[in-house]
Amino acid sequence: MSLIAVKNLNHSFGKGNLTKQVLYDINLTINRGEIVILTGHSGSGKTTLLSLIGGLRSVQEGSLVSVGRELNAASELQLVNTRRNIGYIFQAHNLLPFMTAQQNVLMSIELHDSVTLKVAKQKAANILNAVGLGERIQYFPDKLSGGQKQRVAIARALVSDPKLILADEPTAALDSQTGREIVNLMQGMAREKQCTILMVTHDNRILDIADRIVHMEDGRLIN
Repeated sequence: MSLIAVKNLNHSFGKGNLTKQVLYDINLTINRGEIVILTGHSGSGKTTLLSLIGGLRSVQEGSLVSVGRELNAASELQLVNTRRNIGYIFQAHNLLPFMTAQQNVLMSIELHDSVTLKVAKQKAANILNAVGLGERIQYFPDKLSGGQKQRVAIARALVSDPKLILADEPTAALDSQTGREIVNLMQGMAREKQCTILMVTHDNRILDIADRIVHMEDGRLIN
């Protein structure tokens, strides 16, 4: 069963004479539990597509069903509810420097009102332990290596048991060994938690984790 279904999707930036179309007639289906890697040169539209699937931008034209919800004409509240089912991992891990690893992970759980603070703290500690940072849960980001920061970002993305993980160049700032460790970790935890991964990457060293590779060129998907 599909978790993502994109049909005839077009997207542009700017208005009037400054309008620039960046996505052209995108059609893509991703099934539950699938790991899909999206490749393509810089500027080909990969990150724009990722942000639309993640509910971070509004759909302009076409149909985009993400985690069971049609996002074309979705309200801001509907987009927020969609985002609650998605974990995001970015190249620049986006950790808040004044918060510990545990506090950064806690922020993701706080989107869910039904979880008490005590339970949330335990979940954060458990997931950090699972990604190999059990002894560093009280460390601030400036005391962590690049790979450790990315592990915190993965923990933050996975702690709320999302249906979908969207990862944008998660290994770009890492050396080859650390990058391999990070994607193996993502793959293993996604399998364990039965969630879907859509990953944008230029890193040819990690393509083997994918069930399927999709290539984008000049705003179009090339099969």
